[in-house]
Amino acid sequence: MKYGKAVVLVVEDSTIIRMSAVDLVLSAGYEALEACDADEAIRILESRNDIDLVFTDVQMPGTMDGIKLSHYIRDRWPPVRLIVASGAAILKESDLPTGSRAFSKPYDNHAITDAMANLLSIGNTTELAS
Repeated sequence: MKYGKAVVLVVEDSTIIRMSAVDLVLSAGYEALEACDADEAIRILESRNDIDLVFTDVQMPGTMDGIKLSHYIRDRWPPVRLIVASGAAILKESDLPTGSRAFSKPYDNHAITDAMANLLSIGNTTELAS
């Protein structure tokens, strides 16, 4: 069982939106990390073993978009919870790994923090082997 604040990695190429999402994570009482694309997110995930949730945008530059990133994370780090947001693509949770949550932008901050709390509480009661 992990103790202390949950760690949320925000992956967003827009600096303004990323800063806003980091503020949202912090205001919800979690520790926030940030990445500007999937490649940076993977480097961070490879360097740390304390990331509980990834909150990613869909459309961003680099080798993969947020949907591909979410599947990559699920395959490589199964316990990490996933929230995916998109301003352009119509997201269906069926496009995402099992247990992920999908949101359209602009998203409601309370809906995101509620989803984080829900996903993280699942993570605390159902510890998955890493």
